[in-house]
Amino acid sequence: MYRVNKKLAEIFEAIGSIYEFKGPKERFRSIAYHNAARIINDLPEDIREHIQDGKFIKTYGIGKSIEEKIFEFLQTNQISLFNDLQKEVPKDFLTLMKVQGLGPETLKRFYYDLNLSTKEQIIEALQDGRILQLKGFQKKKVNNILSALLKKTETDERLPLWDAQEISTSIVHMLKTIPQIQIIDIAGSLRRQRETVGDIDLLIAAKARDRKAIIRHFVSLDEVENLYAEGDTKASVYFKSFKRQVDIRIVTEDQWGAALQYFTGSKAHNIHLRKLAIEKGFKINEYGLFTVDENKKIAGENEEGIYHALGLECIPPEMREDTGEIELAAEGLIPKLITIDDIKGDMHTHSKWSDGHSSIEEIADYISSHQKYDYIVLTDHSKSEIIAGGMNEDQFMKQLKEIKKVNKKLGRDLIKSGTEVDILPDGTLDLSDSLLQTLDWVVASIHSHFNQDNTERIIKACRNPYVCAIGHPTGRVLGSREGYPVDMERILDVAAETGTAIEINGHSHRMDINDRWAKRAIEKGVTLVIGTDSHNTGNYSFMKLGVAIARRAWCTKDHILNTSDWAKIEAFKRRKLERIYMTH
Repeated sequence: MYRVNKKLAEIFEAIGSIYEFKGPKERFRSIAYHNAARIINDLPEDIREHIQDGKFIKTYGIGKSIEEKIFEFLQTNQISLFNDLQKEVPKDFLTLMKVQGLGPETLKRFYYDLNLSTKEQIIEALQDGRILQLKGFQKKKVNNILSALLKKTETDERLPLWDAQEISTSIVHMLKTIPQIQIIDIAGSLRRQRETVGDIDLLIAAKARDRKAIIRHFVSLDEVENLYAEGDTKASVYFKSFKRQVDIRIVTEDQWGAALQYFTGSKAHNIHLRKLAIEKGFKINEYGLFTVDENKKIAGENEEGIYHALGLECIPPEMREDTGEIELAAEGLIPKLITIDDIKGDMHTHSKWSDGHSSIEEIADYISSHQKYDYIVLTDHSKSEIIAGGMNEDQFMKQLKEIKKVNKKLGRDLIKSGTEVDILPDGTLDLSDSLLQTLDWVVASIHSHFNQDNTERIIKACRNPYVCAIGHPTGRVLGSREGYPVDMERILDVAAETGTAIEINGHSHRMDINDRWAKRAIEKGVTLVIGTDSHNTGNYSFMKLGVAIARRAWCTKDHILNTSDWAKIEAFKRRKLERIYMTH
């Protein structure tokens, strides 16, 4: 996402939350700013392009007052209304509103009924039982809020993978202007594609005589606010615009492979490798693999050489967590992990028919020219998702006609019909079976009533013959919502039993399910699908995040349904129907 979009969306989200805190009289203002934040968050281009052509209000339905605030921000990098509104709520509350269970209404009660105004006071009141005095706050609810708040405190310092990738790409682009740099690459948890990342680690290869010049250039960049450390081969700085620590390490080309392996980690993986090296009479560090007796260098120029010298297949970075990958590599059984090129289509997208930003024709044109997919499934929201423009049965039938029209114009069946149907509190679905069976693909998801028995809701949806997949099964939102209570072991068992696929939602805010549950799914024989949950054409790039989760779960392309042609997907659906009807 463009940084200007992200910052503006965050401000509008905060304004909406403050208005929500202020009470029912400000409800419509709150909705308007939350809606504007969502629209800006989903823009595929820099918002300045939209404002300049004068079509922003008309295209997205944003009011004149909010447009004025956008202009003010673009000209001054601040919004005076926001500066004033922040004075009307305790300073911690804007951050606390992002914690699951601590919305504006709850915080208002804490503030006015118990005089709690800081994070520390709220944590103390949750721990000592004072919150239990308030009507509607049982022990389980209080414990859930406390757990989410403590978890939020722990994870605030970590970046979602997508943001870390964008930041590292920008910094690498800056550094590539330094002529003395021979090679540059990411390392650490970012290279292992963990869902969240702490510091940005970069590795550079250069001649020894050029190290000092490279480090001076790096620490002198305009974006650098603080210098934490500077040495002969490394430096650590704080980038003000990214609000992130960035560390660089410089090695020579002949050390590159050893250093890249070492600084990629994980720590547990490296400890296991070191133990293996010692058993074989070697020592291993960031400079290479050496014999213990003569200190003779055996390998180090590339990662493959390090692993091969230890009797191992080269292990993909995503697998390096010491969870059995070294034993697998010793037997020559490292799987051929899925790649982005294996994906033949996107299984979860939204159009203007609900809360997406593109028409079906615009989606078809973009996919045809940019993605080269064989198919893309439109999974617009169902009717209970009012805030997301949810559609009823009649609207879906009209959409079907438009899909056929667009496909006819294309000369191929690129666009597939579908829905992201809501799983209601009792586990029934928001659309009729007669409509669902006419669609090419049905994703069933929970979007509300998180305090219900979500496990039973999802299990009931799995037993519907027309539900192809369960969408974002844990309901988490990275950095703001931990996810609703759900028994994933049971859900995976029922998914395997019924032949229902489980989604890896690659949206940058979700990445749900995570790699641990994806790995557990394939162990149980569950089919996985990857969707981006796209709301604009820029979101289709989130497919690489879904693939990252799959790679960390040790998935091959055979584990992921949408590496297949559509005929195999139809066969998958038929097998589910047969399985459901056989058990009834």
